Amino acid sequence: MYQYDQFDHQFVAERVANYRAQTARFLAGELGEEQFQHIRLRNGLYLQRLAPMLRVAVPYGTLSSRQLRALAAIARDFDRGYGHLSTRQNMQYNWPDLADVPDILEALAAVEMHAIQTSGNCIRNVTTDQFAGVAADELLDPRPYCEIIRQWSTSHPEFDWLPRKFKIAVTGARYDRAAVDVHDIGLHVYLDDNGERLVDVKVGGGLGRTPVIGRVIRRGLPMTHLLTYLEAIMRVYNRYGRRDNKFKARIKILVRAMGEEGFREKVDAEWSELEGSPSTLTEEEISRIESFFEAPKYPELEDGIESLAQQRLENPAFSRWVENNVAPHKVSGYAVVTLSTKVTGIPPGDVTDRQMEDVADWADDYGFGEIRIAHEQNFVLPDVPVKSLFPLWERALQAQLAEPNVGLLTDIICCPGGDYCSLANAKSIPVAEAIQQRFEDYDYLHDLGPIDINISGCMNACGHHHVGHIGILGVDKKGEEFYQISLGGSPADESSLGRIVGPSFSRADMPDVIATILDVYVDLRGDEETFLETYRRVGIEPFKERIYVSAD
Repeated sequence: MYQYDQFDHQFVAERVANYRAQTARFLAGELGEEQFQHIRLRNGLYLQRLAPMLRVAVPYGTLSSRQLRALAAIARDFDRGYGHLSTRQNMQYNWPDLADVPDILEALAAVEMHAIQTSGNCIRNVTTDQFAGVAADELLDPRPYCEIIRQWSTSHPEFDWLPRKFKIAVTGARYDRAAVDVHDIGLHVYLDDNGERLVDVKVGGGLGRTPVIGRVIRRGLPMTHLLTYLEAIMRVYNRYGRRDNKFKARIKILVRAMGEEGFREKVDAEWSELEGSPSTLTEEEISRIESFFEAPKYPELEDGIESLAQQRLENPAFSRWVENNVAPHKVSGYAVVTLSTKVTGIPPGDVTDRQMEDVADWADDYGFGEIRIAHEQNFVLPDVPVKSLFPLWERALQAQLAEPNVGLLTDIICCPGGDYCSLANAKSIPVAEAIQQRFEDYDYLHDLGPIDINISGCMNACGHHHVGHIGILGVDKKGEEFYQISLGGSPADESSLGRIVGPSFSRADMPDVIATILDVYVDLRGDEETFLETYRRVGIEPFKERIYVSAD
């Protein structure tokens, strides 16, 4: 992990002191709400439906055990004993008191964390693959380049007041787990045959009111030019992006208006003026940042396959967990473990202070003290010895973090919705819970195979409903909550946006509607065919016909 230097410590400490002073002025009535709004948003504080919400930055979803324990203490001391894992790989607190936020930020700074640029019209938290650095299919570890972008973009004077919020994702694996196609900028980093670091650049992806798949505008960019090329993109966006209408202010609208080739020409023209500028990366600087992410010295272990097979044979529940929640590691004898937060009756992504401390303990006991937050709102332990999987599973069971459903129907991505968010048209959490209750039989879930359900409470799409295999969007109909269904979305390779099935449904209807969709899939699927493969083969019509016949 990256370690703060003296400049970093001083920078964050000064931000905390500044925010403390401005909060005192606001509480004393010396600053108006509009004036304070810009300050609080730049420090991650929203005013939600019932209370403030503080979003803590977790750069590229990577935490140390010490940092996670600090987040647990904040949840206990300043909130209601829990935090929320977001789809941006961050941690959110839903109940802090406004007057306590400066103290929270100070506690974060003590463990090299902050909430800077987790909101506002700026470059937000850079995200990546939750398996980065350990994935068996990885071409190049993307985390050093995420860190380079984070340092470059934090309080960048030219890009601190963009037309709209801006999101960057980076992947370095053969299989895209970072959803780069639906980000303002998506980067794929890799090595060529000569070992040179290269990057492919996609621009103009995004969800929300106008979902779009990003377009490739540059292939094989040498890594030394990463920041200058990003700077060229940002300058074009900053100059030509719309500021008169927030619904048309994202870069995806600008790319569509200019056309892919027209946008590329503008960027290349800008980039020609930046080549050789101070933003050009040197090999020394790239290597310096990469040194923070060098692999730990893994003790050589036996692969553990035989003993694992015996444990799975003797304990079917453990076997189910291994099948779904354990992924291959690039080093023999180790595994990558996803700890599911998706337990029926608990809002997806919510974790208690005790669970955070447990995960921190497991990271120390079974790994190298590192934890990841996944886009799917789960925790990941990246370096677990295969021989330790069984004792880890036993402890995770006790902590309600061993649900064997990663990638299955009940591993639902869900925004906080109308229970918390003032922007939501409808509640999301009760819909997720109703679906989990209806389909909690593991054998049925296993038979269905991988299915992503994503739920958003409004068109801002914080639940990424556009790219769910089954997407659910909360809509308002004359003051009543209804839910629109889309099918066929995917954030990964061969990414796609879901198609809306038709008119929306009441909350009470949702479990039956999902059941009908699953019945159609089971009836029509071919041998070994996943839900998404079946949908892409047969199209939306068979689902639409059955859904609305059943609804009638």
